[in-house]
Amino acid sequence: MVDWHPAKRFLMKQTAYTLSLITVFLLFIQAHRPGDYAVGDRVEDFSLMGVDGQYVSLKNYPSAKGFFVIFTCNHCPYAQLYEQRIIELHKKYAPKGYPVIAINPNDPEIVPEDSFEEMQKRAKAKRYPFAYAFDADQTVFRVFGATRTPHVFLLDADYVVRYIGAIDDNPELAASAQNKFAENAVEALLRGERPTLDFTRAVGCKIKYRAK
Repeated sequence: MVDWHPAKRFLMKQTAYTLSLITVFLLFIQAHRPGDYAVGDRVEDFSLMGVDGQYVSLKNYPSAKGFFVIFTCNHCPYAQLYEQRIIELHKKYAPKGYPVIAINPNDPEIVPEDSFEEMQKRAKAKRYPFAYAFDADQTVFRVFGATRTPHVFLLDADYVVRYIGAIDDNPELAASAQNKFAENAVEALLRGERPTLDFTRAVGCKIKYRAK
């Protein structure tokens, strides 16, 4: 075995330690990009045009106990698979104080099916009972840190994020879902508790955004 000089051994240890710190830092900034909301963060209100011609803001729901802010769209197959489940979330939990606010973050120049006019058509055809708003300048999804459609952010009455992620664990078949993440999280809030599982990986189409 080679007996390294003490100075060399020290230098090698320091180099390894520095590389470890760099790796941890890179992983951290990838997981927590500036502007991304994490569980426990307070969300700033927004004002986006809804398909009914009215602006949609959190402040428009003064009696709400919280919100499902869901980034979704028209064209994405995953968004379409989850569409009825989003409708059902609103129907079940809006009366309990947790309405759905759906936001389309996609650039219609990239995906024409996600234009405001097409949003209006789909909302009417599917009889959306919830607000469906257009993130026209693509600022809100960036602030939230949404990456997929659909991507759920469950907020409490103080606009604090309590859950981020997927609606459930089976995009293809709602009846086969074993874990209803979003429902479990809001049920915990209704009991006055914090969700046991407050983060999952959102599964869906990547948000289509224009380069700045």
